[in-house]
Amino acid sequence: MRISELSRRSGVSIPTIKYYLRDGLLPAGRPTAANQAEYDEEHVHRLRLIRSLIGVRGLSVSATRDVLAAVDEQQGDVHLLLGLVLGALPVERSGRPPRRDGDAEPDDAGAAAGDVAEDVAALAAEMGWKTSPNPPAAQVVAETLETMRALGMDYDWRSLVPYAELADRAARLDLDQLRDAGDPLQQAERAVLLTVLLEPALLALRRLAQEHHSALRFGNG
Repeated sequence: MRISELSRRSGVSIPTIKYYLRDGLLPAGRPTAANQAEYDEEHVHRLRLIRSLIGVRGLSVSATRDVLAAVDEQQGDVHLLLGLVLGALPVERSGRPPRRDGDAEPDDAGAAAGDVAEDVAALAAEMGWKTSPNPPAAQVVAETLETMRALGMDYDWRSLVPYAELADRAARLDLDQLRDAGDPLQQAERAVLLTVLLEPALLALRRLAQEHHSALRFGNG
């Protein structure tokens, strides 16, 4: 397809496509004449993923370039690919994919991250979850628990088990919706959209449900 058709199919403007081509985010098309090239479905899928990473996840162009460089090396491993685009796995500045367990040398930062995630490690063990070492989400949960305890709430990882069970069901639903996207880039794009765009709606649904159950328990009709 010509660049005009690529723009129409992907929803990305022609000037932006040319910028992505110059900046190395999008691979060049097949030259057909002077200053002209043809593009294919791979370009469509990659543009949609770029748009999702920048416009939906809010990554910078530089961070998106690093993620895409790692994605290029991991298209055969959908699990790692999803971890990269969703931010569950770190991306090295060189664009290389993250190291597997046991490949990285220990450092002070890694040890510190492990210390703050002890509660979440216990929760993950209770749920039977297998995750990467020190994922950012685990640190958020651990720090939240620490803050709640500092404010005088008797709250530990056991209190989160019912919520973790709900999260487990939600995660299964998320991944079920990737089945129809056979191409790895399509799966990555849909995973970003389902995760980032749905999160505010899920929080809003929780608020609506809280209002409903508050009215049932405490309302006076």
